[in-house]
Amino acid sequence: MTNQLNPTRRSILTAGAAALALGSVTPKRAAAQSTAAATVEGRRMLGGLNVSAIGLGVQNHSRTFQTTIPNRAEMHRIIRAAVDEGVTFIDTAEVYGPHESERILGEASQGIRDKMQIATKFGFNVNLETGAWQPGLISRPAHIKKAVEGSLRRLRTDRVELLYQHRVDPTVPIEEVAGAVRDLMDEGKVLHWGLSEMGPETLRRAHAELPVAAVQNEYSMLWRGPENGLLALCEELGIGFVPFSPLGYGFLTGAIDMGTSFAPGDFRANTSRMDPENREANMALVELAKSWGTRKNVAPGQIALAWLMAQGPSVVPIPGTTQMPHMLQNAGATAVRFTPEELAELNAAVAAITVKGARMPEMVQEWSGVEAPARS
Repeated sequence: MTNQLNPTRRSILTAGAAALALGSVTPKRAAAQSTAAATVEGRRMLGGLNVSAIGLGVQNHSRTFQTTIPNRAEMHRIIRAAVDEGVTFIDTAEVYGPHESERILGEASQGIRDKMQIATKFGFNVNLETGAWQPGLISRPAHIKKAVEGSLRRLRTDRVELLYQHRVDPTVPIEEVAGAVRDLMDEGKVLHWGLSEMGPETLRRAHAELPVAAVQNEYSMLWRGPENGLLALCEELGIGFVPFSPLGYGFLTGAIDMGTSFAPGDFRANTSRMDPENREANMALVELAKSWGTRKNVAPGQIALAWLMAQGPSVVPIPGTTQMPHMLQNAGATAVRFTPEELAELNAAVAAITVKGARMPEMVQEWSGVEAPARS
């Protein structure tokens, strides 16, 4: 793969001037933006947002693949240790838990909040108070603002560095969504915004209405869909790219083999790429990561993460984990380097492996690639 995302590298003054041009800087926002210095080792730019080169996803800190409930105090320790390791970009969402992931992160962030860049999301139709699931998606402007107020309460903070529309609401023009986010920016409650799993025209329209800092989509050796135009579009628009499930839900670490069975309710059991016949073919990727791990004297998961980061300087994967050794191992992936010749060799090897099976259940897939309706 040859896509190279160009980061929007801005100095402190440039970031502040751009925000002032948007007419959305409050003293609170200006102070937060003053930390967004030019890209340095271990840091990357998502639009105008300076973050750690690798992040931490905390979706499963409240419940692991819907099967077990992790120890809450240990999740606090993992988050705080991640920040100590320089992993300061922490990703959550209203719907994770629902609500509980944000609460856990809010608890863990006390005393270190200013060292972190927190990303959260809105868009799934969950009850604003109870978190109960309700049908469909919802991005009506009034609802967005209430959802963000709830997120801020649970996160115990006055702002989030990055707010994503989690999935595109097919009934609400993206310009109306951008307008609601702009209002939140004017109030200093949101510093940057992004979209996840949107259609390409929706991304263009959103960015034209209010500059988008980042797109968050699934991307890994196991799912290379973004290479079919989305990475190039982000490069064109100067938008950062945040891969979720960068380890293929654990598959690329080598923790899953042909003898692995999934507990009832585990999301992975409902993806056909984990069906035995498909899994056997897809194990070629695990073997590839293992062979390169031996070559570089690192773990296969570190190869998978380093490969993603090598696809462009504004690619920031957010592996999730509930285990301290895994978090430390993931953080160490930033030290893995490929020469240009090695990267070309690895890219060719990854591209030569055809992944079999779907990445998610059909009903979930229907939420991806949606285009927002035209503004009336």
